[in-house]
Amino acid sequence: MSRSLVTISRRLSRAVDDLHFAAPVHEVYNPLCYARRPHEIYLKRWGGGPKEALFLGMNPGPFGMAQSGVPFGDVGYARDWLGVVAPVDQPPRQHPKRPILGFDCTRSEVSGSRLWGWARDRFKTPERFFERFFVVNYCPLVFMEEGGRNRTPDKLPKAERAALFEVCDEALRATVNLLKPRVVVGVGAFARKRAESALANLPVDVGVMLHPSPASPKANRGWVKYAEEDLYAAGISI
Repeated sequence: MSRSLVTISRRLSRAVDDLHFAAPVHEVYNPLCYARRPHEIYLKRWGGGPKEALFLGMNPGPFGMAQSGVPFGDVGYARDWLGVVAPVDQPPRQHPKRPILGFDCTRSEVSGSRLWGWARDRFKTPERFFERFFVVNYCPLVFMEEGGRNRTPDKLPKAERAALFEVCDEALRATVNLLKPRVVVGVGAFARKRAESALANLPVDVGVMLHPSPASPKANRGWVKYAEEDLYAAGISI
C-alpha cells in the first residue's frame, strides 16, 4: 500500500496498541481501530493534499472522536456537515460511564461543535474548508481513570509519555510530509509544543490557536474571535 493518510493511521493504530499504561489510567480507547470505518471515510474524503495548514489537536474527546472517529468529531457535525457516518464497533473493554454509542451518541462535544461550527459558518461548505485545511489529532487514544474522568496525554508518567510521543511524532511527521502544509497550527499549547518538537527538522512553520474547550474561560468569552486572531498571527488569512 502506498503512503497515504490511511496507511499512516493504521500504522499508528498498531503502534499505540502495543503500548501499556498503568494506574491511574483504567481504560484506553483507540478509535483508529473500533471507529476505523468513519475515520477512514474522513481521511479519504477530505484529506487530499496538499494543504495550506494542518490543525493539530491533542487527543480524542469522549463525546467527539471517541464516538465518531473524526477529530473534534461532535457527532452532529461529523454526520450532517462533514457527511461522515458509518458503523462503529466496540472497544475491547469499556468504562461503564463512557460507553461507545457511535453515531447514536446524543452528547455534544463542545470543543468539536465550536471548531466545526466555526468552519461551517466561515467557509459554508466542507469543500471550501478542506481545500485549504485539514484537522488531525496528535495522539489517537482516549485515557480514562477508574471513576470515568478523562486523563490527557500530558498527565501520563514520563516513561509512558516518551513511548507514546515517539510513535505519535512519527505519524505527525509522515502526515506533514504527505500533506505539505505551510504551517501546522497547534490547537492549544500542548499540540503546539509537540509539533515544535516533532517537526523541528522539517521545513514547516508552527503556530498556535486557542483551544475551544469549555474548560478555558477565555474560550467561553468568544472563542471564534480569539481563534481567528491566532490564525492571523500564524500568517493564515481567513
